[in-house]
Amino acid sequence: MDDTDMDRSGQAVALALQGGGAHGAFTWGVLDRLLEEGLHVDRICGVSSGAILAVMLAQGLVRNGREGAREEMRRLWRRVARAHALSPIQAAPLERWLWGWDLSNSVMWQGMEWAMRMFSPAQLNPFGHNPLRLLLEDLVQPALLRHPSAPRLTVSATDVATGEAVFFGNEAIDVDVLCASACLPFVFPAVRIGNRSYWDGGYAGNPPLAPLLEPDLPAELIVVRAQVAMRPKVPSTPMEITNRLNEIACQNVLTAELTALPPRVRVTSYDAHSTLLDLPISSKFNGEAEFLSELFKAGRQVVGERVC
Repeated sequence: MDDTDMDRSGQAVALALQGGGAHGAFTWGVLDRLLEEGLHVDRICGVSSGAILAVMLAQGLVRNGREGAREEMRRLWRRVARAHALSPIQAAPLERWLWGWDLSNSVMWQGMEWAMRMFSPAQLNPFGHNPLRLLLEDLVQPALLRHPSAPRLTVSATDVATGEAVFFGNEAIDVDVLCASACLPFVFPAVRIGNRSYWDGGYAGNPPLAPLLEPDLPAELIVVRAQVAMRPKVPSTPMEITNRLNEIACQNVLTAELTALPPRVRVTSYDAHSTLLDLPISSKFNGEAEFLSELFKAGRQVVGERVC
């Protein structure tokens, strides 16, 4: 065991949580195991599914400490699985038997991919319906996020006009902010907050580290990566190409920020690369309970392997 694997029960740390749709269940597993081992969270920055997990974790800590945080995250992913059971974008039994968690061969997925190439989100969804809003409405409790005992939270979204990351703190975080942080521009219209429009926070940093370095440097920075760093195959479909471009851009921003960190900040990274390498982009939309459970177990296992 090295100094990055010590018991963290008395140590405040900063969490940087990547987004990744359903792949965020890997992050859930990592956080669940760390909390079980006594993690004390001082500050958190997240985007997309990482931001939503950060909010659930913070609310749970206020309600009932570490066990409360673990329960809040379980509630979230149970809700995701129930919502997916009603979604038209899922594999039929034969498709599941043939292709496993890959939805890209499903008739419904192919139809959606074709539609997204032909029409804008505003054309496909003129009323701006966002299922994430319905999923989160009664889960997010802004009053708990503003409680003095809550860790310092930062949710990042990308300003469509400027391309810059915009940071929302505990006082401002609500369902609208989380929907903005998770807004995929080829699926949903931009989320309007005040007089600004926002897309997924990952485009400007997945996640940005700057909010975690102020007003003082943390002793340890834990980064949970829910995206693939390297892919051996060249993407072929328009959606796969767009996804890989996003992965490269986000990874370069994060790498640059990590490289610039002062040496006294200890960095611990939990990487989902081996877990996600063979999964296509369609699996980010797969909320089946069994799939989420596999990712959760993989996240817990990655922490266990480091400890051992």
